Amino acid sequence: MAILPRYIQRPATGAFRQMIFLKRLLSQSLLLLMLTTAYIQVSAQNTYQLHTLEAQPPLKSIRGLSAVSDDVVWASGTGGMVGRSINGGADWEWHQIKACDSCDWRSLYAFNDRKAVVINAGEPAHVFLTEDGGQSWQRVYFNATPGIFFDAVAFYNEQEGIAIGDPLQQHFAVLRTHDGGRTWQLDTPAQSPEAATGESIFAASGTSLIGRKGLTTFVTGGTVSRIHMLSGHQWSSRPLPLLQGQPSMGAFSVAFLDNRSGIVVGGDYRNDTLRQQNCLLTSDGGRTWTSPRTAPGGFKSAVTWLTSKILVATGTSGTDISVNGGKDWQKIGAGFHCAVKARKGKRLFLAGKSIGYLEI
Repeated sequence: MAILPRYIQRPATGAFRQMIFLKRLLSQSLLLLMLTTAYIQVSAQNTYQLHTLEAQPPLKSIRGLSAVSDDVVWASGTGGMVGRSINGGADWEWHQIKACDSCDWRSLYAFNDRKAVVINAGEPAHVFLTEDGGQSWQRVYFNATPGIFFDAVAFYNEQEGIAIGDPLQQHFAVLRTHDGGRTWQLDTPAQSPEAATGESIFAASGTSLIGRKGLTTFVTGGTVSRIHMLSGHQWSSRPLPLLQGQPSMGAFSVAFLDNRSGIVVGGDYRNDTLRQQNCLLTSDGGRTWTSPRTAPGGFKSAVTWLTSKILVATGTSGTDISVNGGKDWQKIGAGFHCAVKARKGKRLFLAGKSIGYLEI
């Protein structure tokens, strides 16, 4: 009969027992993590469903979206078109701004059901204002400087607003209003953040910019991906460990829950199935960033917080949701270009080639 080695014949020592216990604990923890993640994914997919509001709006693409409330929402895009709904998206009124019927209105901010501002992407730059629900429009800013290209607009309050654009003279273009959008002034290059060679902002969803007192922030891509933050009158810039290095790569959207908890999404819109380096989370106001445990499914052009735990990100790769603060993501439907939560409400609106919503 074969004689077993002595270390097998001897009873397990304390250290050996501890090793076995740790292995079992690790296996159980991994299993629990897998089950928890699977439960989150199935639960999210079953609970949160996208609904279509406007399947075929009278324009090719919508990039501008602003929701005042669960009832009042505005949208804008190609062909100089701007739309408004005052019943939660069930019915839409569409108007073409005749003075600029070839403009692509990629940036939009609505104050209420009567007043809104739109800015086009491209050269020359136009800003138009309506105060009668889109029936008539007034041009309040024009700039034909070669290379001018505005990407996003936001307002701090009813009077003060900011728009951000691609670099002019190696500095990002910063446009401001102090009278509710009726007049606009361009900051000097010395007042504006400096841009690296090949660095730009994406006008994909109007959400590359946050305009909030104490939290004026925009994100960039291209050769480098960075976050630029305004403190007082001074801009500071930090690198983002996202996919970058090509004109189609980088950060496309930024959202903050408060002054500390934030998220950035993006990727490569030319290769929109890539999940690597397409999402970052911060818990210290943007000083450091970490990747989620389960990344969103590919390129995302817009992200927003619905609650302190629920976030939605969308892009050509699809619409994803996280129900645990951005740690894990699950696809819940088709993709859109932009997504915004109602400022006074709970409904999330999404738009691209169609318009949809998500009820929390």
